[in-house]
Amino acid sequence: MDRVLLRDLKKQDKYTKFFKQWKEQEFQGEIDEQKLKMELEALGKSIGMKEGLVLACFDYRNLTLAFFTGNVEELTGYPAAMFRNQGMETAMAMIHPDDRPELFRFQQIVFEAFHTLSLTERHTFEFSYTTRWVHRSTHEVIWMTSKVRPYVIDEAGNFIMDLHIIVQLSVPPKSKGYDWNYTYTSDGGSKIFVSKNSPVDRAINLTFKERQIVGFILEGKESKEIGEILAISINTVATHRKNILRKLGARNVGEMVKILASYDF
Repeated sequence: MDRVLLRDLKKQDKYTKFFKQWKEQEFQGEIDEQKLKMELEALGKSIGMKEGLVLACFDYRNLTLAFFTGNVEELTGYPAAMFRNQGMETAMAMIHPDDRPELFRFQQIVFEAFHTLSLTERHTFEFSYTTRWVHRSTHEVIWMTSKVRPYVIDEAGNFIMDLHIIVQLSVPPKSKGYDWNYTYTSDGGSKIFVSKNSPVDRAINLTFKERQIVGFILEGKESKEIGEILAISINTVATHRKNILRKLGARNVGEMVKILASYDF
């Protein structure tokens, strides 16, 4: 193990601290690790690993890189041992320093957005990002784009593992730094798309319960009726209504309806 590796291993939690919430999810149930590995290896073979193509799977229970394949050593200059031993730390270390702040901001956005969705919607959730890797030895900057989806979601809806399909770009993109977007299909069948360039007020970060209550409000139901349907007190409904108005920046139900009319809710 070289000195650089030893030095970098001492950085443990330098970057993983930004993923603390992911690790603190209340995971439920067991998964067949061996079966998953075999499925991933089969997927890699079916895709046909080409130069500049990497498959990677992060495990958020312990913030490790559960699986990776492709020419990562050649692309990054980091030995495979570093990815196996300190997957998350190594993955973050090779990101261009100017891209890291937006990366850390985006992972928070992904976490919050994912956990406001229903279980069905979570299984349709995907996100993409484009970033720069910096070669450890040559310091060469290469652009990579990734498509990511949850690979394992437990019975409680927690995000256990993801699957990254990462491709090297032959030509730098128009974006000057870390770029991202996420999509999912709503329970109503609508395709929701949010990007880095979406207006800030386009993101409705309502919880699943709040989304239910909004639906009932839009149907014209009163708080007492909503409480009876959801088996919660009228005071709890009132609290949810206040939170909904606050998140939407609305002063009353009339303004809330106008705001939601501009969304594909």
